[in-house]
Amino acid sequence: MKQEKIYEDLYPILRRARLIFVFVVVFFIFLILNFWKVQILDHEKYWARSEANRMREIALPYQRGLIIDREGIILANNEASFRVSLIRENCDDYDKSCRKIARLLNIEEPVLKERIGKYASVPLFKPIVIKENLSLEEVAMIEARKLELPELILQSEPKRFYPFGSLAAHIIGYLQELSPEEMKKDIFRERPLGDLVGKTGIEKQYETALVGDHGLLVEVVDSLGRGREEVARSAALKGQDLTITLDFDIQKEVEELLQEREGAIIVMDVRTGEILALASYPNYDPNKFISRFTSEEWLDLVNSPEFPLENRAIRGLYSPGSVFKLAMALGALDLEIANEETTFICRGETTIYNHPFSCWREEGHGEMGFYDAIRHSCNIYFYNLGKEMGIEEISRYARMLGFGAPTGIDLPGEYVGLVPDPQWKEENKNEPWQKGETISVSIGQSFLLVTPIQIATHTALIANRGIRVTPHLFGSLSSNGVERENRSNIPSSRAVNIDPSIFEQVIQGMWQAVNDQGTGWAAMVSGYDVCGKTGSTQLVSKDRSEEEAKEEGEEEEEEMKTHSWFTGFAPRDNPEIVVTVLVEYGGMGGTTAAPLARKLFNLYRKKYDR
Repeated sequence: MKQEKIYEDLYPILRRARLIFVFVVVFFIFLILNFWKVQILDHEKYWARSEANRMREIALPYQRGLIIDREGIILANNEASFRVSLIRENCDDYDKSCRKIARLLNIEEPVLKERIGKYASVPLFKPIVIKENLSLEEVAMIEARKLELPELILQSEPKRFYPFGSLAAHIIGYLQELSPEEMKKDIFRERPLGDLVGKTGIEKQYETALVGDHGLLVEVVDSLGRGREEVARSAALKGQDLTITLDFDIQKEVEELLQEREGAIIVMDVRTGEILALASYPNYDPNKFISRFTSEEWLDLVNSPEFPLENRAIRGLYSPGSVFKLAMALGALDLEIANEETTFICRGETTIYNHPFSCWREEGHGEMGFYDAIRHSCNIYFYNLGKEMGIEEISRYARMLGFGAPTGIDLPGEYVGLVPDPQWKEENKNEPWQKGETISVSIGQSFLLVTPIQIATHTALIANRGIRVTPHLFGSLSSNGVERENRSNIPSSRAVNIDPSIFEQVIQGMWQAVNDQGTGWAAMVSGYDVCGKTGSTQLVSKDRSEEEAKEEGEEEEEEMKTHSWFTGFAPRDNPEIVVTVLVEYGGMGGTTAAPLARKLFNLYRKKYDR
């Protein structure tokens, strides 16, 4: 049989081979183009990334600006210290590293992890401060183990230090670490982890001036994250020094007078509004805030029943009691409801709107003229003025004279108090105004609330015969010893639309209250013409007070049921100084607050009155 020749069809194989060949060519062209893009077009981008893998940037701490009193005494300083930070990226075993570090630094491991955990959303290469104010022994231990623990960075830093502890704490304020939430704000976006920021007082108010600029260290690191070589360094810049109006000697005396008394004292220059002293007690030591709190420590401080963090001078809300009678007197004179000849009979009690109202002196004062009513602080006299004025006019004059509004003091968090009227009560209590409430407001009670700084500013307004000044602590800013800013940013004085002669009449009553056997006689300074007014704010009704005393089986102690006020200025002509004193649960203003004021008038006169 003849064998036939067999031919194989290779076309499908050749077609597939050509497709594979084209695919391989395209693939290699893609690779070549991609390599060209990476190595030529994106060269700088990937070079920077590679450098970042072997380069590390570390923020260098700056010195915060000093806070200095008017005579050059440093109230907030900086001192040399060490801190240690952790870079999580350099931890081979995070839990193991935490155990080692906790033992080394004598920190409980859960506390350490809690501190680090606050920054869980922050990139791993960012250093997190885990302990500050290291002892020399701790510094030596960290240095000895730097090869073993490359995740730790040891740095020297200028630490904030308050050399006088709690002195002027409510003025100076304190610092705390920026939280992750705060660091998202534009104002803090450039600040490094662990940076401290002013939280209260001057430290917060003038944060942008006091804060410096961080320096920058760029160093080469090895594969374990250990620093090998410094590449570049830019120096940190110190913040501006701030001089404030505070007088150290007067501030020290004020705080000694307040020891063991809850309350506030303010000493202010009548002419300029400069605060010479401002104290609130109980207080605290701002140095404690420099080191990090545990959550428990912070809650113990915040929830303390004594409220040591609260600045009572600008945030304490109190009924003004009889010191409000000065505003009542000014309003009544300006409305011509009263004059120097206006008299009322005080028998210890009177009935108004079918309700009995008592004077603080049970036997009464007898016939009272205008000056005697201020001198003896007669309630009956001012009840009658309040009835004639009405709540609308009382509220209008109270606001005109500075109540119910911020004074403008350069401390954060000032409260504005409350000046009540029928509209306020309807909106907030959903009740109509009662006429009897007007009578209570006329002696500084009922819903009326003020702060001690408002009382001090109101007293300065009277002393200046209607010229209002803004209380302030700012003096000047300087950098490297050169003054950069002066007091030009303080608002100028402005007048109240009441005739100065009316202020003179009220001042005459204030002078008699101190110098003519009035309620403020304990503030008298021979030859200095102190003018003042006392106040005693009743906290509970007399009937309720007696009921509580019976329930407790004790005699009623009236002095424990009232806050004690005194506010005044000196001298009468060309006044220089205002002193306002509030002692919580201090009893009668003339027996508790006025003697404290006298000591401060004496100190000021000895130091400044030539």
